[in-house]
Amino acid sequence: MTTETKPKKDLNDEYVYKSEWSELFTNPQFIEELCEDILEPYIITKRWYGGKASALKYIELIDHFKIEDDNDLFYGLVLEVNFREAFVQNYFIPIALVTDQNFSQNDIITKIQLNETHGFLVDATLLESFRKQIFDKILEGAKTKYKGLEFRRGRGCKDSEYISSRFLGAEQSNTSIIFNDKYILKIFRRIFTDQNPDYEINKYLTDKGVFKNTPKYSGSITLRFSDKNVITLALMQRLVPNEGDAWEYFLAQLKDIFKKLSEIHPDVSKVKPVGMFDKIDTSIIPKEIMEYCPVSFFEDIDQLALRTAQMHVALGLERINTQFTPQVYSTDYSVWLKNRLIYQFENRVNLVENSLHKLEGMRLELAQEFLDRKKEIRKRLLDFDESKLKGERIRIHGDYHLGQVLVSDGDFYIIDFEGEPESTIRDRKVKQPPLKDVAGIFRSFNYSVYSTIFNNMEDFRYSQEELFHFAEVLYSYMVAVFLRRYVKYVQSHNLSIGYKKEIQFVLNYCLLEKAVYELGYELNSRPRWAVIPLKGISKIINS
Repeated sequence: MTTETKPKKDLNDEYVYKSEWSELFTNPQFIEELCEDILEPYIITKRWYGGKASALKYIELIDHFKIEDDNDLFYGLVLEVNFREAFVQNYFIPIALVTDQNFSQNDIITKIQLNETHGFLVDATLLESFRKQIFDKILEGAKTKYKGLEFRRGRGCKDSEYISSRFLGAEQSNTSIIFNDKYILKIFRRIFTDQNPDYEINKYLTDKGVFKNTPKYSGSITLRFSDKNVITLALMQRLVPNEGDAWEYFLAQLKDIFKKLSEIHPDVSKVKPVGMFDKIDTSIIPKEIMEYCPVSFFEDIDQLALRTAQMHVALGLERINTQFTPQVYSTDYSVWLKNRLIYQFENRVNLVENSLHKLEGMRLELAQEFLDRKKEIRKRLLDFDESKLKGERIRIHGDYHLGQVLVSDGDFYIIDFEGEPESTIRDRKVKQPPLKDVAGIFRSFNYSVYSTIFNNMEDFRYSQEELFHFAEVLYSYMVAVFLRRYVKYVQSHNLSIGYKKEIQFVLNYCLLEKAVYELGYELNSRPRWAVIPLKGISKIINS
């Protein structure tokens, strides 16, 4: 006895249903074909789809809902994508029916015929009518009016009508829409059955009004299953006029620094780094450094440190809302931390072992050192003794690096509080030492310096060894300037991060954690750059 397998349709084939658009989701055949045939070839091509490295098993529609007004009807889909590796991810797609292919912008989900109407299913965000409708609903702010959907208007929203909308740049892991040239609406594509931390923290900082250097919360869209089960679908914030992010900003300055260094061409071996976690005022940086590093470069780092400290002080002020009240270190936290990091570390060990054939020179030497000293690194990750730590844990940014900072008129604005992409939604909300964010920005400093070298090596009149030496010198001064301003500010504003030995221990621990995390990305995506986290790990275990 044989079982016939239904042949899959070609992408150019048309799906035919005896249904009206308004009743389409009562048609079992459509739902079956939507999940089994239509969605998979579409979503795997999207930038926001996070399962490209895994084998998709099947897609299930776990919820759908109408988004409508007197003129237009759209649907919101909540999908559960199941993978052969035995994990799942949830995604949000709003869909629309159009009869004119010009509205699709060549981004068709499928061709479809409903009764006598021939058309196309497309992502609804492509249509201005959809964008206008959701903006109008946010302006209305009637969070209980639409069944299951809550449209909230935030304090940062001052407009009274829709004027215009456009997409923000290229497609990203989320879809960002600019409204009225004043607001940015981030539609989350990968979603979680919980409030998104970006929404929680942005709303908290806006409502408290203490930290000004983040976009103001202006609205949101939430899907509510019950009192305790919610999904944040979208977050709207005030648009911060900016000149780009701090990553590109500092890269441009670093390129100029290395060019000037090459022009002057001193013996860089004579320039020594400052001690790890020393603190230095911009006014006492040695003149041999200032010959090729303008004082404005270090003033920018000082200003970024101030904004980072102000963010943490604001996040540590709460004494009523338990989502944000500071906590001391505990055994539960230590167990959670160690289990998480050891699992990640073992994954990286296996990855390094399987990647040795891709490496050579310094990268291979550092990778071998990583493997030879894996027991020591594992011990360091396990040597987290909460009983010796007196500082506080708070809600933090969680994925803090230069790409999460906007540059605006000589100042810095911190964005994107979603947290570490590899972490679960609950792990992202665990209160952690604020110094973890500081370690994140230090690792980003390190990347910016080495990225400048890798991308411009032929322009600099030094050997790789000499450039790497100067990179460590420059990085040490960047860290020292940042740390002085940061520690001084948080301690003077009663945010407890411990004293000298505790600060050094937590920073070292978090830097090791960050470098181990980065190692996975580099070995999978660009093995040549694996030298950066490997050097970071080596420096920590040898210090």
